[in-house]
Amino acid sequence: MCPRAKKKAKYQALIKAREKSRGFASLATVCSFFGLKRDAYYKYKRRADKRLQIEQKTIQIVKQRRKSLPREGTRKLIKSLDNNFKQAGLNVGRDTLFNILRKHNMLIHRKKAHHKTTNSFHRFYKYKNIIKDLEIKEPNQVWVSDITYIRTINGFSYLALITDMYSRKIVGYDLSDSLELAGCVRALQKALKQSGKRTPQVHHSDRGIQYCSNLYTNILRNKNIKISMTEDNHCYENALAERVNGILKDEFYLDQTFDSLKHAKRAAKNAINLYNSIRLHLSLDFKTPEMVYTNAA
Repeated sequence: MCPRAKKKAKYQALIKAREKSRGFASLATVCSFFGLKRDAYYKYKRRADKRLQIEQKTIQIVKQRRKSLPREGTRKLIKSLDNNFKQAGLNVGRDTLFNILRKHNMLIHRKKAHHKTTNSFHRFYKYKNIIKDLEIKEPNQVWVSDITYIRTINGFSYLALITDMYSRKIVGYDLSDSLELAGCVRALQKALKQSGKRTPQVHHSDRGIQYCSNLYTNILRNKNIKISMTEDNHCYENALAERVNGILKDEFYLDQTFDSLKHAKRAAKNAINLYNSIRLHLSLDFKTPEMVYTNAA
């Protein structure tokens, strides 16, 4: 143990001994036992009380933020709560916040789970990956699509998502109790409706039967949207879509089991609204997808 840590442990032991000895021994007696002066005790006690106040205020601010974003990580909390900390007169840095949250068991631990939603063994034509080396410069340049599962007590339901690659905004989605084509088509139609005349240049997805189907690809071709797909069903070629799936489950509790499809739909809608409008993204310089999509479009 380093000298500084030893000194800290010594003062902490002194404070505990003082609390236990009240009414039995004087402060001077307790301090002399530890080889310390009373002035040193009072000085350390004031600093300890101040740290405790900072800690309690910090925990209160974080808990308030996590009412809407219950699994927001520490790095984003530093940015999203910067003004809140300043208004409360707190100077809380990253390491301090990590230490406080670790002490109170409030650090976020990611969960990993997998349920296959892609069937790439089918008769439909599979398109090449045309976005491998493409530089993404603006919204509606590339949309990426994917399907993830949501559990209900009656079995799996399936969330079809379409995300703008530049802004990370979810521009279309649909939740249904079937992996059939209809859910993906509804998600695409919602995305096209909200984009108005700003249709994407490229639509990228995996090689799932839903995205390769004639109905889906005809909609894209009729809108003059180029079609791109992962090659060899490689998940890294659709990494953004996979990442969005993970965020919705890890940070917005879509990994739980819902009591009905209706309940799951409400939760998905709320999660996507928070993801688009409230959650800060490191890759967007700590802006929200809605801010980037709207301001750059």
